[in-house]
Amino acid sequence: MTLAAESTLRLDAQFVDYSLVALYFVFVMGIGFIARSRISSSIDFFLSGRSLPAWVTGLAFISANLGAVEIMGMSANGAQYGMPTMHYFWIGAVPAMLFLGVVMMPFYYGSKVRSVPEFMRRRFGTGAHLVNALSFAIAQVLIAGVNLYLLGTIVNVLLGWSLWVSVIVAAIIVLSYITLGGLSAAIYNEVLQFFIIVAALLPLTLVGLHKVGGWQGLSDKVSAGPGGPEQMSSWPGNELSGFENDFLSVFGIVFGLGFVLSFGYWTTNFVEVQRAMASDSMSAARRTPIIGSFPKMFIPFIVVIPGMIAAVLVPEMIDYKADPAAHPDVKYNDSILYLMKDVLPNGILGVAIAGLLAAFMAGMAANISAFNTVFSYDLWQQYIVKHKPDDYYLRIGRLATVGATVIAIFTAYIASSYSNLMDYLQQLFSFFNAPLFATFILGMFWKRMSATAGWVGLVSGTLSAITVFVLHENEVFTLSGQGSSFVAAGVAFVVDITVSVIVTMYTSPKPAAELVGLVYSETPRESLRDANADTEKWWQSPTKLALISLIMVTALNIIFW
Repeated sequence: MTLAAESTLRLDAQFVDYSLVALYFVFVMGIGFIARSRISSSIDFFLSGRSLPAWVTGLAFISANLGAVEIMGMSANGAQYGMPTMHYFWIGAVPAMLFLGVVMMPFYYGSKVRSVPEFMRRRFGTGAHLVNALSFAIAQVLIAGVNLYLLGTIVNVLLGWSLWVSVIVAAIIVLSYITLGGLSAAIYNEVLQFFIIVAALLPLTLVGLHKVGGWQGLSDKVSAGPGGPEQMSSWPGNELSGFENDFLSVFGIVFGLGFVLSFGYWTTNFVEVQRAMASDSMSAARRTPIIGSFPKMFIPFIVVIPGMIAAVLVPEMIDYKADPAAHPDVKYNDSILYLMKDVLPNGILGVAIAGLLAAFMAGMAANISAFNTVFSYDLWQQYIVKHKPDDYYLRIGRLATVGATVIAIFTAYIASSYSNLMDYLQQLFSFFNAPLFATFILGMFWKRMSATAGWVGLVSGTLSAITVFVLHENEVFTLSGQGSSFVAAGVAFVVDITVSVIVTMYTSPKPAAELVGLVYSETPRESLRDANADTEKWWQSPTKLALISLIMVTALNIIFW
């Protein structure tokens, strides 16, 4: 078994670049050892003892997402589709992050659950819980494989090692600090990694824009290229959605990406929610995703724009975009690497390499730390070995970390087969996140929904998304771009809601007394906010911060229409 054709791309790194990368790894491992000394229970390992301030969890929240999907995937999307890629941030992220902070975090944090699947168990019972826990665990090792593959790619282009060896070395590094320090090691490393990523990508963007003749030069070159002037406009995004009709394209982006995929990912994905759960108060937990929304809306300027620059500045990418079939050794995923190679001097190149390594390690660490929590609490403790001492489950968590990392080495092979990793990621999200969001949102606001409807709807939605994928792969219908994933997500959502409502009509609901803290109408309002909420400063108020964020992201959508 071999990875996809190994890259012939090599970064011309010098001693100063390697030194900066080595210094970064010293800090990473140091944080792991420091965090280890503070672990005395499973809650410390899995949820940082619920003791972290909002600014730490807020930066970790966004850094955990700033992995392969963001850096390589979105730069690849920028190179291939241009400005419509901004929708993944301004339509497909920020609104859902604000909804999570304002509406859903009070339920997660207030119920003191240790994971999102555990919330499902309390609301719907073991059927929906088991389906959710298993599907989440599978999704995390698949997505961890994406981050690990890209980590290996960086080592491959830096040192010339084979991808197989590079992937294993990268896996060992991430495994070391997660096994040592658990979630605290992951979160504090994510805060460090956030600043390193920005320090790496901001110079790359500025130098790249200068080389291409500024914003006007970029606009002229993109408009004259294969994608045409449409790639400099975010709407209607026909190439991204795969719909030729403008209305269907806008509807597919807003409903499929902006509502179903986005809300499904940000509000039910334990990888992200886990960071907020580690906060030291209800208010801090609610502010975590809202604080994260501010850098999130500006990240595309240092991720998407470099991909667009690479597509008009780097000869290999220009040739590939003009005729992909004639250049099988080049991929859109390599856009940002080619740009780094062409425009960055030594020294800054070392910072950029460290930034990419930081991004992929943050993404993989987030997947692995969420996996070990769900595996230990929601699968092992709930269904396999019950009623053991706390330190037993702590050991299981560390073993799960090792197991997930080994599995990720093999799932990296799946990721290696995609020219644009966002195609792969959106398929996974349509399978796992879209139906889960439907079940969550219906169950949280409709107390009549039954436990049976919870798991039947979830399974039906997932199967319907897979069916759409199979039909598309067999060319029963065809959509270019990521349109099939948007359709699959929309179908999964509608099927899940429809089946859940029908099943509920023929099954019995849980008693109202068991839904307190789980369903909006049955939960006292005072339990959804901190006791001192009335005395908070404006910058401590989740709702005021969310309103400011919403105004800013709306302005960005209008400016770059």
